[in-house]
Amino acid sequence: MASDNGALAVSLAECKAYLRLERDDEDALLAGFVRTAMALCEAFTGQWLMVRASEQRLACDAGWQRLQALPVVAISGVTSAGAPLAGEAYETDIDLAGCGWVRLLAPAGLEAPLVQFRAGLAVDWNGVPEPLRQGLVRLVAHLFTHRDAADAGPPPAAVAAMWRPWRRMRLG
Repeated sequence: MASDNGALAVSLAECKAYLRLERDDEDALLAGFVRTAMALCEAFTGQWLMVRASEQRLACDAGWQRLQALPVVAISGVTSAGAPLAGEAYETDIDLAGCGWVRLLAPAGLEAPLVQFRAGLAVDWNGVPEPLRQGLVRLVAHLFTHRDAADAGPPPAAVAAMWRPWRRMRLG
């Protein structure tokens, strides 16, 4: 599954205010820590924070296939060998839990079917739920303050506590 990078889920200004930083000389470092914190948050919660485009290769079979990203907000199409399939060649569904589903109606003869979709919780950083944002800021602060320490220890327990209600786990 491939996706574009998307925007940051918290602003650098918010992180700098939390850290009480006034200069701009470490903005690139902070942005890297924000991206790291976002990746860790998405892995922990099982959900993409920022809405972004992606695509996923499908198996050539007629059963319903679940998209790996959550929450799916739109399924825009399916291609085979680079050519778009007609709308009557497949069905799509997005359930109440945000799972995206695709079913190929005539999979025989299709070559490497690929579904295009968009997934994520928010279109900009203001739309990210506040507990997730606060956890991100706390984790960025931890990464920043312990960036040179050999014994930095684990991230603050408060980060996992803020993210846990948003955690979505799947079996199989």
